[in-house]
Amino acid sequence: MLWFLPLISYIILEFIKFNKYYKNVVSICDSLDKKYLLSEIIEEPDFAEGKILYDLLSETNRSMRESINYYKNIQKEYEEYIEMWIHEIKTPIASTLLLIENNIDIMPLGIKEQIKNIENYVEQVLYYSKINDVNKDYIVKSVNLELVVKNVIRKNASDFINKKISINLDDINENVYTDSKWIEFIINQIISNSIKYSVKISPKISINLIKNENNTILTIEDNGVGITDKDIRKVFEKGFTGNNGRKFGRSTGMGLYICKKLCDKLGIGINLISKENEGTKISLAFPYDKNRTLVK
Repeated sequence: MLWFLPLISYIILEFIKFNKYYKNVVSICDSLDKKYLLSEIIEEPDFAEGKILYDLLSETNRSMRESINYYKNIQKEYEEYIEMWIHEIKTPIASTLLLIENNIDIMPLGIKEQIKNIENYVEQVLYYSKINDVNKDYIVKSVNLELVVKNVIRKNASDFINKKISINLDDINENVYTDSKWIEFIINQIISNSIKYSVKISPKISINLIKNENNTILTIEDNGVGITDKDIRKVFEKGFTGNNGRKFGRSTGMGLYICKKLCDKLGIGINLISKENEGTKISLAFPYDKNRTLVK
């Protein structure tokens, strides 16, 4: 008894210490969103078995961080190259469009349209590459919606003329707090879709604005082909083209997806209502708070 009692007491005390430590580790792990941070949060134990576990966790975490940094650097280099390439390719595209404008009498009508499609897809790539890092290229300031919309209409003027699309532009002379470049891209994507899926007889696009107590809502509505009930829930999904994308030519299915992602980042509400063969209405809700920051 004299020999076993101290031994048993020691074993019990060690068990209590081990049990308390491991329960604490499990509890911390369960409460963490990022489990890989476990080794940085738990305390280093003072017993041999625990130190072995602690060292293993620290080593695996260090290895994982090195691996993540490696792939982050690869991704960063790729993104930088894509952005550089896009800015470089914009110059020959702009030059080509200018050349077509100066020689419109001898140029086939379809060439300008195809070049503009290329320009639009290039812009999509640029904004898609920045979706997860909007903060680097984002300036919140007072932006006049009328000026932005008119810039977009001017950019698509030839398409409006060629397809004989009428524009009903209400009084939208209102300032909102957002980034002018990003919101112009979003509005341009929406109007480009309205042009692309317009009807042949009396096509029109209506743009109006509603001021509420907490926000300003810009609405862009067309009388185009509309969207089927089965497709409408998926229009903001990545790569979704739907019935219209297949019927009216090749579509990337990225335009509205990028718009939704950017709106989420900028704190702008976006809503789409559509009915097949009747048209589509998209609303953008701008909050009044000029001090709001990007959604993380």
